[in-house]
Amino acid sequence: MIHAKQIKAIAFDLDGTLIDSVPDLAAATNAMLAELNLPNCSESQVRSWVGNGAEKLAERALSFAHDRAIDAAELADAMPLFMRHYQANLQQHSKLYDGVKPVLQQLHAAGYRLAVVTNKPYRFTLPLLEAFGIAEFFSLVLGGDSLAKMKPDPMPLTHLLTQWQLTPEQLLMVGDSKNDILAAKAAGIASIGLTYGYNYGEDIGLSGPSAVCEQFSEITALINSSAESTEQ
Repeated sequence: MIHAKQIKAIAFDLDGTLIDSVPDLAAATNAMLAELNLPNCSESQVRSWVGNGAEKLAERALSFAHDRAIDAAELADAMPLFMRHYQANLQQHSKLYDGVKPVLQQLHAAGYRLAVVTNKPYRFTLPLLEAFGIAEFFSLVLGGDSLAKMKPDPMPLTHLLTQWQLTPEQLLMVGDSKNDILAAKAAGIASIGLTYGYNYGEDIGLSGPSAVCEQFSEITALINSSAESTEQ
């Protein structure tokens, strides 16, 4: 359950939550594979591989292309290629999901402190937020390499609690993946699971978020209705 009257801050995932970035990730992945003379993968496959950071995405793509598990040395050799190609493809085909900007504007205007907590490398995160005109709404941005651990570990969320001097009841996590929900649970905070993003083909509801939304635009209504119910 979400106790909206207590919430003072909201953390958002990025890929699959705010931005549909898979088309650019797929282009970068296939450019990496082509440079290594390996077979291409499909965009739908990349959708199923996203969520655990750039290195894990590259590892899954390489394992698929080789049809076997790859070793650490192979991954280390391929990562600079992936990072270079993703830098070249950043913002080429990605797009904001419907309702994202107006909802962020509403929440920001209402006084909520907003953060981005993503497993995407920080070097790619801020340029995307700036390109889509939403960076101004966020007081803090954490990439997958900003701290020693990333989601589903709770460290990014506990870091946020410490930085903003919040209790767990005052922070809400919004994301599309079980990694977001698991991190929120481990940090002892409420969560909203979005059904439209990237979750390895699984129903986000199976991860047990505090609430589920099918559209980003439903978030403000959910928070407002939760606040009203606690007042009654």
